[in-house]
Amino acid sequence: MEPQPTEISLEIKPTARFAVIDVKQRLANQFGDILARYRKALYCSFHTTAGYLEETQSNEHVEPLLGAFRNIFPPEADYQHDQLELRKELSDQERQCEPKNADAHLIFISAGMKNCVTYDNQPGQPVYFIDLDGVNGGETRSRRTTILGFNAEEAMQNITLRVPVSKHPVDSVNLKDARLGLCEQLNELIKHLDITHGRIDIELPPGEQNAGLTVNEYETLLMKHDLAEVLRNPFKYMALQGRHALAQPKLIPGKTLDYAKYDLVHLFNELMDKMGVSETVIERLLSVFIRLPASHFLSMKRHISLFVSSDSDPLNGKKNGDGRGKIVLGKYQSPILVQWDRAAGETRNLNVTISKFK
Repeated sequence: MEPQPTEISLEIKPTARFAVIDVKQRLANQFGDILARYRKALYCSFHTTAGYLEETQSNEHVEPLLGAFRNIFPPEADYQHDQLELRKELSDQERQCEPKNADAHLIFISAGMKNCVTYDNQPGQPVYFIDLDGVNGGETRSRRTTILGFNAEEAMQNITLRVPVSKHPVDSVNLKDARLGLCEQLNELIKHLDITHGRIDIELPPGEQNAGLTVNEYETLLMKHDLAEVLRNPFKYMALQGRHALAQPKLIPGKTLDYAKYDLVHLFNELMDKMGVSETVIERLLSVFIRLPASHFLSMKRHISLFVSSDSDPLNGKKNGDGRGKIVLGKYQSPILVQWDRAAGETRNLNVTISKFK
C-alpha cells in the first residue's frame, strides 16, 4: 500500500535581497529523506515576490535568467507602487514599514515565476526557491514554503469559467474578487469532491490570445499603472535607469541575458554586444523593440496552479484544524488574469481542472 501524501512546512530566512535557495536540500537537512517514498512533489510559496520557476533549473541558469529581468526592472525606478503617499489603503504606520518592491513584483510576473509548481521527485535534483525581495531596508524577511510529497493524482472535475473583462485593451482582473465568486465556487467544488490534498490548474485555452495568468499582489497602482506601463513598453523602467549607458553601449552588460529564452531579449542582447554601435542606432533599435507586442517579451504564463490542502496555514505553518480541503493562498496573493489586447465580447474563458493527490 502506497503512503498517503505528506505535507511539510519550511521557514526560510534569505541572506540577500536576491537569493536562490535549494529548498530540497534544506528539507533534507531538517527532516531527512522524507520525500524518498514519493514520485512527485508539489512546492508552494505564499509570497508575491518569492517563488519557483516552472521547470527545474541549475543555479548557473537561474541567476542569469532572472538577472536579465532584474536589469530591465531596476529597484527605485519611477514605480507608482513605491510612492507610498499614493497608497490609500495604507495607514500612516504601515507606510513607515511597507517595502518599496515594485521591481520584485514585476520581475516575478514578467519572468513567469510561479507560486505553485509540481516536479518529478528526482534524487539529487535541486529545487530552487527564488527570493526577489529577501532583505528589504536592511531587514531580513521571514519566508514560508510548503512541500507536499505524493505518488499519484486524479483529475476529479473539469469546468470552464467565463470571466468578464473590461473594454480596455490593457487591463487585469483579480480572480479572487468576491464579486466574481470564482474562488468561492471552486472551494465549494473541493468540498463536494471531498479533496483534502490536491491542486487546481487554471489555464487559458488556445483561443484566448494576448492574455496571461499570474499569482501576485492585486494592488491598484501596481496592477493598473506599473504593470500596464510594462505591457505598453517593456523597457520603460530600464530606460529610466540607463539613459547614460546608451551613450556607451559597450558598458551595457549582455551576458546576463544569455539564458533568456525570449526572442526579443535574445535579439536585444546580441545588438548590445556589438562593438562600436552608435547611440542613434541603439535608440532606433529600442524604438522598434518597444513597438513589438508584450507577448514577444514577457514570459507571463498561460497556466497557474493553486494548492489545495486541509493542513496548510501560510501565516504560521500550522494546521487549519477543520480537516477540510480548500485553496491555500498567502495574505497578499491573488490569481490574476492580465490582458494586453481587447477580448471578444468582453469575456475570457478559463479551463479549470481540479485534481486529487494520492
